[in-house]
Amino acid sequence: MALGDLMESRFSHSQSQSSMVAVVANHLDRYTISNLNNSHHSSLNQSVVVVSDGVVDGNSDRDSSSDSVAGVQRKENHSNRDMDDSETVDSSASYYGVGNVNGNVAVNGIPATSMAYLPQNVVLCEIRHDAFEACTPSGPAESGLVSKWRPKDRMKTGHAVLIVCLNISVDPPDVIKISPCARLECWIDPFSMAPQKALDTIVKALNFQYERWQPKAVYKHLLDPTVEEVKKLCTTCRKYAKSERVLYHYNGHGVPKPTANGEIWFFNRSYTQYIPLPISDLDSWLKTPSIYVFDCSAAGMIVNAFIELQDWNPSSSAGATPRDCILLAACEAHETLPQSHEFPADVFTSCLTTPIKIALRWFCTRSLLHESLDFSLIDRIPGRQTDRKTLLGELNWIFTAITDTIAWNVLPHDLFQRLFRQDLLVASLFRNFLLAERIMRSANCSPVSYPMLPPTHQHHMWDAWDMAAEICLSQLPTLLEDPNAEFQSSPFFTEQLTAFEVWLDHGSELKKPPEQLPIVLQ
Repeated sequence: MALGDLMESRFSHSQSQSSMVAVVANHLDRYTISNLNNSHHSSLNQSVVVVSDGVVDGNSDRDSSSDSVAGVQRKENHSNRDMDDSETVDSSASYYGVGNVNGNVAVNGIPATSMAYLPQNVVLCEIRHDAFEACTPSGPAESGLVSKWRPKDRMKTGHAVLIVCLNISVDPPDVIKISPCARLECWIDPFSMAPQKALDTIVKALNFQYERWQPKAVYKHLLDPTVEEVKKLCTTCRKYAKSERVLYHYNGHGVPKPTANGEIWFFNRSYTQYIPLPISDLDSWLKTPSIYVFDCSAAGMIVNAFIELQDWNPSSSAGATPRDCILLAACEAHETLPQSHEFPADVFTSCLTTPIKIALRWFCTRSLLHESLDFSLIDRIPGRQTDRKTLLGELNWIFTAITDTIAWNVLPHDLFQRLFRQDLLVASLFRNFLLAERIMRSANCSPVSYPMLPPTHQHHMWDAWDMAAEICLSQLPTLLEDPNAEFQSSPFFTEQLTAFEVWLDHGSELKKPPEQLPIVLQ
């Protein structure tokens, strides 16, 4: 019987007083009957059939008139259905010894065991979750079958390799910097301290920023390394990661641009030469599954070389399992990273790892609030990202809803599931990648990904983010001045739920699904 299905099938009343009334039992009845049969089997000749509507019926041997019940009849008129349950139970219990709370009734001279009605939740637990999954077919959404609610292909990014090639105070030969120029790396000015100390501080900050998205991963880093050091660390991480995904983050702001063959640059031991590393070698060390982040000018060169490598790789041939490799690159092959002091030098990394901070900084200069807000106030936003009752938590929650909704409405179903529902860190990076595309395109720079995503920087949901950010930021001066001031939640989610209700009233199968669905589920 299905969950919550409470049915009764009633047989017609016989003309004879000795005929019985049989009712189809529900889950509770079967449980009660089982207990009764086990405890009174030796003392009762008749078997209990049902406990329903407060009446307990027995089915005795029809050839034995002594066991028939002549004293209990069920009236045909409907007035008897209004009878008080307590009275019905008492009248039936006087013969059968069932339902009497005090347990003082005896059957055929044998004392009856007292028994209370079992709560319904005992029965509900028997068919919850596991039974639902067992009976639910699985299949793609377009096949018409309902997919199981628990995804079976979840993955985890367990190890991360952070490579920082800055070579502070020495500019690469192919870079001509403007003045003033973008300088911040992980929101730290590398020229505000000694080069080696700045390098250590920056990589620790990068480590901390990634830990917000995947705190349980093992992070290893290299500072201005040689090719041999990179090889050793990559092979070691793959060895210990086993089947888990490995993150490879490359900051190449202190080395030349990648070559047309997709080679990235490192140093020799004496820092007198730049040594190239083909992407094919890096791929052979990290293997699969893996995700690469390339924050350098002309990063699209690396993506193009990797795609060619995948096309020539035997593992990508027909019948073979495709390699699970994901790439995020800061710009296209012919582009240079933004140098305006409006942005940090690692604007792409900042979008991926600290999206709220850079999104508000970028929005602040374009908002009507730019006269009352400055960067110092934005850096002091109170609260925690995990606490929705605070300003920072509310902004983070709205940003997650916005980017999730954009991806759900734009991407194909299979690609959305792979990038936004399979791996926690990958989902976070791709949500933030949508922000990177919006911000960096304003500086004539287009981030690239593999698999490639359609353009999302002009999606109308970004207008909803701007409005929500402006409403929240308008409270920032008051919250900072008065510690006792209470943060007023944004009306964003209420407005999106209202839009969803409108779709429920006026939508149809012929129209596209409601774009607010990810927000409603969140």
